[in-house]
Amino acid sequence: MHLVLFGPPGAGKGTQGTVLAEKRGLTKISTGDILRDAARAGTELGLKARKFMDAGELVPDSVILGLVREVIEDSGNSGFIMDGFPRTIPQAEGVDQMLREMKKVIDAVVVLDVPNEALVQRLSGRRSCPNCGAVYNVYYDKPKQDEKCDRCGSELVQRADDKRDTVARRLDVYKQQTSPIIDYYQQHGADVHFINGDRGIDDVLRDILQIVDR
Repeated sequence: MHLVLFGPPGAGKGTQGTVLAEKRGLTKISTGDILRDAARAGTELGLKARKFMDAGELVPDSVILGLVREVIEDSGNSGFIMDGFPRTIPQAEGVDQMLREMKKVIDAVVVLDVPNEALVQRLSGRRSCPNCGAVYNVYYDKPKQDEKCDRCGSELVQRADDKRDTVARRLDVYKQQTSPIIDYYQQHGADVHFINGDRGIDDVLRDILQIVDR
């Protein structure tokens, strides 16, 4: 199974991708992880990527696609999940060309659909403990004492990109960037599925597994 998993920030695609990869023996491809791992490993492409990352510049598509290709080749016949990638039409075209050369195809595109207000609550309500790493949500998973960690009593913090205004901008960017890619896959005959992501992890996973296990 070769799967592309899309979802806005806070939709849970990272969680679903990780669980799905473990349950079905698939390789999870997250470009952020790939870039960091390759840079640490000091591979030829990793060193190229690091130059751009250290300069605060976007890593070129050619480098990213080269790194993705290496991961797919290393995975053999285990199948893969692309988590939030491709992010642009040129990247989607590059992935299609690369897979054709490898005699592989995207079997399904899964989009986790969550209302914006639910996403804003999930993200803007998130608080984390800088000491032990515990995570809470002030809307539906509150700590026992306001802004205090239940485990160690430390003051909870809110990430800068989880502030309400920033979250709204992140969701707008996702919609602007990702909607054309979903249209691209639909227009090119891909098997695109929209799943209600505004439910529990197990319920969403069950629907994804029905697609994967067909």
